[in-house]
Amino acid sequence: MDIDYAKVDDYTLALLYLVSSEDRLGARAWKSFDWETMNRLHEKGYISNPKSKSKSVVLTEEGYSRAKELFERLFAK
Repeated sequence: MDIDYAKVDDYTLALLYLVSSEDRLGARAWKSFDWETMNRLHEKGYISNPKSKSKSVVLTEEGYSRAKELFERLFAK
């Protein structure tokens, strides 16, 4: 089966929005998704480096904005 990793990345980013919370440092989300996908999202500049001891990642401003847009497009009624 051929996998469209761009779609996987979009859906994962949208789900990161679902589980994110904002604080004084920005939006954070638990990093409980596939490591390869998380690495691709980091390479695209959407999240902080997932290779850390922290249990969460920081969504960049661009990443949070795109995550929100994708979540609304893919999951809103």
